[in-house]
Amino acid sequence: MANSGPPSISTSSIITTLVANLVLFAIFIVGFLVLRLKFKRTYSPKSSFELVPEEQRPEPLPRDPFRWVYILLTKPNSFIIQQAGIDGYFFLRYIFSFACVFLVGLLTWTVLLPVNATNGKPNTHGFDQLSISNILHKERYYAHVFVGWVFYGGVVFVIYRELFYYNSLRSAVLASPKYAKKLSSRTVLFQTVPDSLLDEKQLYKMFNGIRRIYVARTARDLESKVSKREDLVKKLEGAENKLLKIAVKNKLKADKKGTPIESADISSYVPEKKRPKHKIGGFFSKKTDTINYCKEEIPKIDAEVKEMQKKFRSNRPKNSIFVEFENQYYAQLAYQSTVHHNPLRMKPVFTGVEPADVQWSNLRMFWWERITRRFLAFAAVTALILLWAIPVAFVGVISQITYLTDKLPWLRWILNLPKPLLGLVTGLLPTIMLAILMSLLPMFIRGMAKISGAPTAQSIELYTQNVYFAFLIVNGFLVTAIASSATSTVTAIIKEPTSAMSVLANNLPKSSNFFISFLILQGLSVAGGSLFQFVGLILYYLLGKILDSTVRKKWARFSGLGTVAWGTTFPAFTQLACVTLAFAIIAPMILLFATVAFFLIYIAFCHNLTYVFVEGPDTRGLHYPRALFQTFVGIYIGQVCLLGIFAVGKGWGPIVLQVIGLVATVFCHVNLSESFDHLITVVPVDCMRALDGVSQTASFGGASDYQSKVLDRKRKTNSGAFDKQIAEDKEEQEKVKQDIMAEDAEINAGETERTLIPLLADRDFKKTESQNPFVRFVRPDVFLNYRHAKQQLPATYNIEPKDEDNKHAYDMPVISAPCPGVWIPKDPMGFSHGQIEDFAGIVDMSDENATFDEKGNIIFLGEAPN
Repeated sequence: MANSGPPSISTSSIITTLVANLVLFAIFIVGFLVLRLKFKRTYSPKSSFELVPEEQRPEPLPRDPFRWVYILLTKPNSFIIQQAGIDGYFFLRYIFSFACVFLVGLLTWTVLLPVNATNGKPNTHGFDQLSISNILHKERYYAHVFVGWVFYGGVVFVIYRELFYYNSLRSAVLASPKYAKKLSSRTVLFQTVPDSLLDEKQLYKMFNGIRRIYVARTARDLESKVSKREDLVKKLEGAENKLLKIAVKNKLKADKKGTPIESADISSYVPEKKRPKHKIGGFFSKKTDTINYCKEEIPKIDAEVKEMQKKFRSNRPKNSIFVEFENQYYAQLAYQSTVHHNPLRMKPVFTGVEPADVQWSNLRMFWWERITRRFLAFAAVTALILLWAIPVAFVGVISQITYLTDKLPWLRWILNLPKPLLGLVTGLLPTIMLAILMSLLPMFIRGMAKISGAPTAQSIELYTQNVYFAFLIVNGFLVTAIASSATSTVTAIIKEPTSAMSVLANNLPKSSNFFISFLILQGLSVAGGSLFQFVGLILYYLLGKILDSTVRKKWARFSGLGTVAWGTTFPAFTQLACVTLAFAIIAPMILLFATVAFFLIYIAFCHNLTYVFVEGPDTRGLHYPRALFQTFVGIYIGQVCLLGIFAVGKGWGPIVLQVIGLVATVFCHVNLSESFDHLITVVPVDCMRALDGVSQTASFGGASDYQSKVLDRKRKTNSGAFDKQIAEDKEEQEKVKQDIMAEDAEINAGETERTLIPLLADRDFKKTESQNPFVRFVRPDVFLNYRHAKQQLPATYNIEPKDEDNKHAYDMPVISAPCPGVWIPKDPMGFSHGQIEDFAGIVDMSDENATFDEKGNIIFLGEAPN
C-alpha cells in the first residue's frame, strides 16, 4: 500500500491557529470589559435605556469584570424566555445542550485514545496519532464500533429529549394568555383561495367563530402614490432640519463675533441661495426650493392617496385571504382542517403571522405559479451549492498545501517560510477565507425564498435555514473535508492509483485538523468578537455622526436595536455540531475544542440576546426542531465514514455491527419525524380547552357541549345522584390539586407558589418524586412534560395583551396609511414654531423632544412625536 505522503505539520498549524485566536480573543474580551460600562448603547441598551417595554428591561449586570458571567449563567429559564424570546431561548438551549453532549463525549477518550495511539502506524505524528487513521490492526475497530453505538445512541436520545421538551414548552407558550389572545394567534392566512370563496360572506358558512375577514387586494397604483408621498415628506423633513441647522449655526457665529441679528424672519439667518434646493427635472434642470416645492406637492398627492384609499374595496382581489377568529381555538380548528376538496386549494395555510411580517407581493400566486417558482428557486440554490464548491475546495487545498510540494516543486518555497507564518498560512488563513465565503450567501438565499413564494418573514427565515444548512454541509464541510484530505494524499495516489480508496480512507481523518482550527476560530474569535461588537460601535458612534443629518435618523439609530437572523444563525452552529459529531469517533480530539467553543459561544450569545438584541419575526421556536433533525446529518456522516474506513481495512465484524448501528439511527430518525412533525406545528386541543368541560381558558371562552349535553341532563334527570357526583368530583379535584402543589413545591423549592387552574394546567399525572439526576434525565415524559414546561414561563405570559380592534389589521399597510409627520428640532430663535404654523393643515409637523446643543448640532431628547 502506498504511504500517506510527507509528515503532517497539522499539529503545528493548530497550535499556531490557537495562539493567534487566543490573542484575538484576549483583545476582544479586554475591549469588551473596558468599554461595556461606558458605551452602554452598544453593550447594554435594553437595561440602560427605555427602548423596550418595561417587562423586557433586565436588571443591569454587575460592574465587576468577572462576576457578570456568573450572574448571567445562573439566570432562570423564565428570564431567558422573557428577554430573548422563544426563538432566542431555544437557540441558547441548542448551544448549551450540545456543549454538554461534547463534554460528556470526552469520556470516549478513555477507550479511543489508547486504542488509536498505541502500536499504530510508523511516521505518524501529532493529532494524527490520536485518530483512527493510526490504527494498524483491524481488530481494534471493535472499540470504535461499540463506543460509536453508545455515543451516537446518546446523541439520538438527547435529540428525542429536546424534541419532547420543545413540544411541551411550545404548547404551554401558545396556550398562555399572552399568546392565545394575540391577534396573530387568532388569525389564519389561506392561500390559493378559489374565486368562489373570495367573497367574504362565503367563509362564514364554512367556519364557526369568525370575527372579521380580510381579502388581499391588488394596490400597485396606491403603493406607488403612498411611496411618492413618503419620499416627499422625507425630503421636506430633511430640508427643514437642514434649514434650521444653518440658521442656528449662523446665529452662533454672529453671537461669537458680537454682531447678533435680531429678526423674526429666518431669511435673516439663511439667505436665499443657502436654502435647501433640489433638481426635479433631471441633472440639467434648474434647482427648485425644496420646502416650497413640498408645500405645494404634498397636499396634491395626499388628496390622491386618500381618494384611492376610499375606493380600495373595489380593487381586484388576490387569491389569499386572512380570517380573524374570536379565539385561538376556532382559529386552530380552521388551521388544522382540510378545507377544500380539490388539491392545492386553500393551501398553504399559516397562523401566528404578525401583520408587519407579511410579504404582500407573494400573496398573489396561482398553484402552478408557486410550483414553478419553487422549482426555479430550487434550481438556483442547487447550482449555487455546486458552483460554490470550486472556491471552497480551493480553501481546503490551502489548508493542506504543503503536501503538494512533493510533486509541485515550484511550491516548495512555502516550506521555507518561518514555522509561525507557515502555520498561519495553512491554519488560520483557510478558516478565515472559509468564514468570509460563507458570509456572502444569506442575502442571495433570502432572495430565493421570496422568489419561491414565501408569504411571511417567518417562512423566509425557515426556508433560509434549510437551504443555508444544506449549503454549509456540502461546501463548508464535505467539499472542504474531501479537498483537504485528498490534497494530503495526492502524491500517494499518483504513485499507486489503484490504492486511491484505501489512501483516502486512511487519511480522511486528517481533515479533522482543519475543522479543529475552524472550531477554534468560532469558539475564540467569533465568540469574543460577538461580545466586543466592533461593527456595532462603528455603526453607532462613527457612522451615525457622519450620516444622520435629521433628528429622526438620529433617534432611529439610537432606538433601533439589532435582531438576530435565525435563518442563517442556526445553520452556522448546527453545522459546527454536525462537524463535531462526524469526527467524534474518527478523531476524538475534536470533542475538546468543540466543548470549549460551544460554551464560549453560549456565554456570548446569552449576553447579547438578553441585554443587546430584541426579538425579530417570531417563529415560536420552529427553528429549534429543524436544527435538531438537521443534526442527524452529522451522525450519518460519522457512521458512514466509519463504515468506509472499516470496509477499506476489511474488518468484516465491525462492518456488520456498524451497519446495524446505522440502521438503528435511520429507524429512530424516521419514528421521531412521524411523532413530532405535525405536533410541533399546531396547538393541541387539550391545551386550549378546559379538561373539566365547563371552565374558560385563554384559548376558548365558552363552555363545551359537555355542560349542556351531560351535566345539565344529569341535573334534570337525577338531581340527588347528580349532586352527589358533583361533590365527589370536587373532592377528587381538590385532592389532585393538592398533589400537584406538593410536587411543584419539591421541584421549585423557594419559588413563589403559582396559581393553578384545577385540572386545567395539569395534562400529565405522572409522579415526580425521584431526585436521581439520571432518572430525571431519561424520563422527559415525567420531568419535561407540559406541566413542567408551564412552570418555566415568565409571569408576564399570564397577562393578556390589549385587544385593539383594528379593522385594517391585515389589509395592506397602504390602505390606511396616514400622511407621515415631520420632526424638526426646536431652535432658540423660535423659527421651528413658524415652520409648524406655516405647514398647518398640510403635514403634521412637531418640534417636541428635539433641539440643538451648544455647538449647534441637532440632538433628540426623547422618542419621535409622530
